[in-house]
Amino acid sequence: MRILVIADIHANRAALDAIREPHDVCLCLGDTVEYGPEPAACVDWVRRNAHHGVRGNHDHGVVQNVDLVGVGGFRYLTMVTRQPTLAALDNPQRRYLATRPTTQMLTLGGKRFLLVHATPRDPLDEYTPSDPKAWEPRLRGIKADFVLVGHTHQQFGFPVGHSILVNPGSVGLPRDGDPRARYAIIEDGEVQLKQVDYDIAETVAGIGRMGIDPKAAAMLADVYRHGRTMNGGGGHAGPPAEPEPTT
Repeated sequence: MRILVIADIHANRAALDAIREPHDVCLCLGDTVEYGPEPAACVDWVRRNAHHGVRGNHDHGVVQNVDLVGVGGFRYLTMVTRQPTLAALDNPQRRYLATRPTTQMLTLGGKRFLLVHATPRDPLDEYTPSDPKAWEPRLRGIKADFVLVGHTHQQFGFPVGHSILVNPGSVGLPRDGDPRARYAIIEDGEVQLKQVDYDIAETVAGIGRMGIDPKAAAMLADVYRHGRTMNGGGGHAGPPAEPEPTT
């Protein structure tokens, strides 16, 4: 069985369309919406193609219309893009996001899979770095062959206790200095971490049509082009990753 694992699409339809990997099952780990210009198209893609999936903190924040104030970083970008995202989604699309579970356990090909967006003990919001020691207490007592997570936009895969922990990275908004779309393939118990080029200019043009604050549009364009935020819109690269905003 060939399993496609995706996470953190963030309304980037061009990046999502670039993933054309053959697979038997698709698993989506949440955060389909916000930041990007095409939330409706991405929700529809997930509804059609993801066999199983969970809700992310951005999905939750949108469907609950959580009030958010942010003056900088990704929290600011969340605040700026929340209302345009809500306006772009119809009622069935919002209901779909609202009905996604926060945790899902399933068996595929004789293996047990636990799906969460962030961590098992805090499925929506806890930010944990790609350090096996940091994950040991978070997976203690978990009875799964594979634990699949997203949220940090960092791609990794390594054993933790009796499980293999996999973060496929972000499809639509990588933050590690490589702007390619990220995903993972699990086949015969082996994990492949993959990257694919996509039409970044198309996504940047879509951001320009959203009508959001020019500062936010420029920040997002930097992330799409460089795989991370850039100080002053073209200065030195910022840190490789920032925690997701807690919403």
